[in-house]
Amino acid sequence: MGKKMMLLLLIPWVLFPRPSPIDRQEIARLAGSMLMVGFFGTEAGPKSEICRKIRRYRLGGVILFDRDPTDAKRAKNIRSKAQLRRLTRQLQKCSVDGKLLIAVDQEGGVVQRLKRKYGFAGDFPRPANVAKKGEAYARKTYGRMAKELAAVGINYDLAPVVDLAINPKNRVIVGWGRSFGRSPRTVTKYASIFIEEMHNRGVITSLKHFPGHGSSIGDTHKGFVDVSRQWKEVELKPYEALIQRGLTDTVMVAHVYNRNLDPRYPASLSKRIVTGLLRAKLGYDGVVITDDLQMGAITKRYSLDETLRLTILAGNDLLLFGNQLDPKRIYSPRKLINTIVTLVQQGKIDIQRLRESSQRIHNLKMKIKL
Repeated sequence: MGKKMMLLLLIPWVLFPRPSPIDRQEIARLAGSMLMVGFFGTEAGPKSEICRKIRRYRLGGVILFDRDPTDAKRAKNIRSKAQLRRLTRQLQKCSVDGKLLIAVDQEGGVVQRLKRKYGFAGDFPRPANVAKKGEAYARKTYGRMAKELAAVGINYDLAPVVDLAINPKNRVIVGWGRSFGRSPRTVTKYASIFIEEMHNRGVITSLKHFPGHGSSIGDTHKGFVDVSRQWKEVELKPYEALIQRGLTDTVMVAHVYNRNLDPRYPASLSKRIVTGLLRAKLGYDGVVITDDLQMGAITKRYSLDETLRLTILAGNDLLLFGNQLDPKRIYSPRKLINTIVTLVQQGKIDIQRLRESSQRIHNLKMKIKL
């Protein structure tokens, strides 16, 4: 073969080189940073399963629960003050940066994981009652709550609820008194106090449940919930106000379906709602966390592959798998990460989408006071 012919054959490879393969390790690292998982255990020594997972997969965070779903008499993660303080210290030692997100649901009223029987105050009133007693009472109440969380190493409270109490038939929000009230102004005022007191103790927070759960009738824990007829645009007002005030650490997106906002997907899986409404229209560029992706509203309609693909493409950053709702369906970080890696390698998710989320989560962790 002559030299000219060889040059002609080489030219295409010079002008159009083969694309470099996607780095599987990078995908896995990015995917791990986006996961917040629940686990079983009241200790997390260096050889424990959860410690090895945090270290190996560089998990973004964990969520703690008091009750073991397989045995109500047994503790899942919380047994006492001393034990919980020890557990959170162990968990942080397992993390690469010492800033693992350690979360609980601590709203007051029916939703508080740090209960009196474990040695905590356990007497925090439900938000509806706090709002009735005024600002001074709210500040004192949430100051005590923040102090208690920080003292045992909790750095992320999945609260406050900023849903509006606009549907008296709503049991899961209105019936349980989890909303500060019907008025956006009232909800914004008391949510601001909640967040400010948490920040005073170095605890970050999450507004929930976007784009509004106070108008619903059903419970997304159990299955599909359609708010298309009940939902009102006024439910966005607290989010808009708190974003403008710079008081929004994270936003939790609900699994409610609203055909007027997205005719196809529930909010947590909807790019129209997460990227279009929350980010583009309301101007929020911080971390978005999903509600638990093991709730019936998701698991009864979508496979794990579909859930992860749609959730990430929607624009969510932290993917919450509490491993609490269904003892028969426990997802390991390895399973979740391998699924995400495969989706990226198949071209179903752009790796840049993962990089954006990982950077937002990194920025969020910079807010945490050691």
